[in-house]
Amino acid sequence: MSEYTTVFGRLDQYTKGGVEIINDDPKNYVFSNMFEVASRAKPWQKIAVAKNQQYVLEAIRAEGTSEWRVTPHDEFALVVDGDVVIELLDPASALVDPGESGSRAIEGDPEGTHMGTIYAGHGHMALLPAGRCYRMSAEKPSVVLLQSIQGPDTIERWADICQKF
Repeated sequence: MSEYTTVFGRLDQYTKGGVEIINDDPKNYVFSNMFEVASRAKPWQKIAVAKNQQYVLEAIRAEGTSEWRVTPHDEFALVVDGDVVIELLDPASALVDPGESGSRAIEGDPEGTHMGTIYAGHGHMALLPAGRCYRMSAEKPSVVLLQSIQGPDTIERWADICQKF
């Protein structure tokens, strides 16, 4: 049996990914590297790196402070590089229709009740609850992998980010 070693990447040090094909055609697969995607992204862009029907994993370059966002469904933020602070707010009024998909940017500072602050480092995951607002900040470039439902701010760049055979 082969022995495998897990190597964790960082925004400033990663190896472009690849696929080991076992008796199959590599054209049946797509593969991208979230660190490479984040290294080329503008801060806070939500770039899809994986998709399963309406669900997406978005690579986000966390740098500076994001705008406030509201999500109609739970989202999960996994910090895969650096340190990210997430502020949570319960808005005074509904800011999103529960039937919508994907988070939405909010102009300005929403009115509401502060729910708490999450200090997330490498490997920490945070729940971003449905109907609530969140804002992220990072003092130095970091990477967040966001599990969500595809929405209007999801950027698809499959032709640019996927390994080609």
